[in-house]
Amino acid sequence: MDRLRPRNRPPVFSGFTKAELEKMEKLFTESGEEVLDNEFCKKTARSFNHSSGRAGKPIVKWTEVQNWFIRRQQEGPPRVASSTSASKEGDRVPDLSEVEFEARSSKDGAWYDVETFLTHRFLSSGEAEVRVRFVGFGADEDEWVNVKKAVRVRSVPFENSECYKVKVGDLVLCLQERRDQAIYYDARVIEIEKKMHDIRGCRCVFLIRYDHDNTEERVRLRRLCYIPYKRNK
Repeated sequence: MDRLRPRNRPPVFSGFTKAELEKMEKLFTESGEEVLDNEFCKKTARSFNHSSGRAGKPIVKWTEVQNWFIRRQQEGPPRVASSTSASKEGDRVPDLSEVEFEARSSKDGAWYDVETFLTHRFLSSGEAEVRVRFVGFGADEDEWVNVKKAVRVRSVPFENSECYKVKVGDLVLCLQERRDQAIYYDARVIEIEKKMHDIRGCRCVFLIRYDHDNTEERVRLRRLCYIPYKRNK
């Protein structure tokens, strides 16, 4: 894998209805590991598409249902709400339908955009793995990856004016540019050299250390991406 990942992908789904979100939260609580099963997700999608609440709206693909369950599993155990707290104004079930994902390849340790989740399995340890197809790659590059350790919400490039959001010690996704490849790796911010911005935008310089090989490099903001959900390492 040696391609530059596309960073601007248009949204393809308009979102689940409130009733559908509540139904999936209930299924997640009651059905456990079964919710990642392809047939289970297909059945759920069919029930949504046949309901009166989806009349006049785009059809729900079963992969969109599966993506929601995968993201929900990453969030942790089912939320338990009492009868009183569930009725409080403003309580919402999160809409994860438009969430895009990235996954870490075991071949080079780099992060690539996920095109789709193909299937899943559970290891003897109880941990879940999904087989992913990466954006821009064929079936021969499909991989099994650990759901909790190697799948996350897609990172977002920093805007030119957002250098103030980067702090020393932060975990970021950094584009490593080499003569023969340009790919994304996790890195830690070691030092920040603040500079005046000009017509080109942010001119600050960030010293980062890549997690995969501990090498250090000075980079501009344009090569850094914000990781929405960071895990302690």
